[in-house]
Amino acid sequence: MLSDSLKILLASTQSFAIKSQNFHWNIEGSNFPQYHQFYDTLYQDVNETIDKIAEYIRILGSYTPGSLQRYGELTVIPDQTKIPRAELMFFETLQDIDKINQLVVEMFDQATEERQQGIANFMAELQDLYGKKAWFIRSILKTERE
Repeated sequence: MLSDSLKILLASTQSFAIKSQNFHWNIEGSNFPQYHQFYDTLYQDVNETIDKIAEYIRILGSYTPGSLQRYGELTVIPDQTKIPRAELMFFETLQDIDKINQLVVEMFDQATEERQQGIANFMAELQDLYGKKAWFIRSILKTERE
C-alpha cells in the first residue's frame, strides 16, 4: 500500500535529517568549513521534503506517524550514536542516501501503478535531490582519477 511505503519514507527521512544535522554539528577536519556547510545544506534540503511526505500520507487517507518510537520501528536508516571521523561520516551518509533512494525508486513505480501521478512526480524530484547529494559525496570521497 502506497501510504505504508510513505510512512517508511517519512520515518527514514526524519532519521536521515537528524543524523545529517548531528554530523553537521560534529564534523571536524582540515576541510571543516566546506564539510560543515555541506551538511547544513543537506539536512535543510531533506527537512524541506518531510512535510510534503506527511501530507501525501494524509491525502491517501492514512494517519501520519509522528513519534520517535514509531520512526525507530519504520526507518531503514541505522542510528549513529558515535561521532565518526569526517570520511566515515560521508561514507555512512552515502550509504543512507542509497537506502532512501532505493525506497524512492520503488515508490515511484508504486505511485505510477496506483495512478498517483503527483506522488510519482514528487518521488522523481526526490530521486534527483538524492542523486545530486550522492554525486557530491562521491566526489568528496574520491581519492584518485580514473
